[in-house]
Amino acid sequence: MFGEFGYDARFHCTFFAITEIEQKGCRIMYIYREESYEKMSRRAANIISAQVIQKPDSVLGLATGSSPLGIYRQLIEWYNKGDIDFKDVTTVNLDEYCGLPANHDQSYRYFMDTNFFNHINIDKFRTYVPNGMCEDADRECADYDNLIAKLGGIDLQLLGIGFNGHIGFNEPSDHFDIKTRRVKLSESTMKANSRFFPNGGMPTHALTMGFKSILSAKKILLIAGPEKYDIVKKAFTGPVTPQVPASILQLHDNVTVVYTGNQSF
Repeated sequence: MFGEFGYDARFHCTFFAITEIEQKGCRIMYIYREESYEKMSRRAANIISAQVIQKPDSVLGLATGSSPLGIYRQLIEWYNKGDIDFKDVTTVNLDEYCGLPANHDQSYRYFMDTNFFNHINIDKFRTYVPNGMCEDADRECADYDNLIAKLGGIDLQLLGIGFNGHIGFNEPSDHFDIKTRRVKLSESTMKANSRFFPNGGMPTHALTMGFKSILSAKKILLIAGPEKYDIVKKAFTGPVTPQVPASILQLHDNVTVVYTGNQSF
């Protein structure tokens, strides 16, 4: 493995590029450290906008939570300026809480509509989020995997990371789950997300995209704030283990990590 620090004059930030040479090819990972949440969001939004401009009918894998909000705001701003067009884009979201209808203010469908889709010219019929109100979770999850396959896979997958290393709701385990499925949320995840449910009613289960669809994405973009530094470092410099689900991203051919903070890897 070879590493090199550098300064990217295009975006005025320090980056650390890790290149791993293998017999079957060259695996490249770019890790960018930004000075602020705003700069991190702008950097990530640049990567997403470049994908859409280069391939207008891109399939984007999207994430929810507080981390990507700045990205969505930046993309909306560029859309309003006429810099980016989403009319041919298709999106698939990572996950959804079980038991929350789409119009619940904490459902991920509501989050995406309110924070992104309602503000751009995307076709809502091509924005997909797992149905947390489905009667047959196994069928819903199988259909979701089939949908992604029929779309030709994901061109760019946006990811956050949990304090325990989860991506989507793929929690620490003794194995990597491949398929989209219904999962029980870990205590740490429920504790972290309970702030969004001040009156109680925090869901205990969710539907989450599995690692097959995530790793099949042509590009992966992971973002993290300074409070996630320790788990990001563990995920990308430690061993690949299902105890740190995000560590499996080390096996992907095209990963970019953008994080904020004062510490470098």
